[in-house]
Amino acid sequence: MQFTQITDIGQNLITAYAPDHVAVNGVRHFQSLILRPDGLLADWPVRTIEELEAQAFDWLRTAPPEILLLGTGMTQRFPARAVWRQLRTERWGLEIMDTAAACRTYNLIVAEGRTVAAALILPAQAASQPSSGAR
Repeated sequence: MQFTQITDIGQNLITAYAPDHVAVNGVRHFQSLILRPDGLLADWPVRTIEELEAQAFDWLRTAPPEILLLGTGMTQRFPARAVWRQLRTERWGLEIMDTAAACRTYNLIVAEGRTVAAALILPAQAASQPSSGAR
């Protein structure tokens, strides 16, 4: 799905989403990633919700977002109970949704000027695609 372009210079925005990739500022990423308006972890090693551990979010802990959106793939799925419990103790609000919804919500929250991060899980088979490239 193509997203309407928002023209905030200097911010990472999601410009498209498909089941095998997420485009950030027009660059397609075929692997799971964590995105903030001011940063990008382009090769987040989580490929499935079952692989998710609380340490996977260490990149965010030095400058915690107000809200963390966790996109869990094609459907909304929850992490293991112990991981979810640990994430709920963090200083951010946690919202868990399918990846398409997380992409849409991320752009809306950025447009509001709020501090947000999106951790987006892309399916393991997508990891075999070429790495990021402009299209």
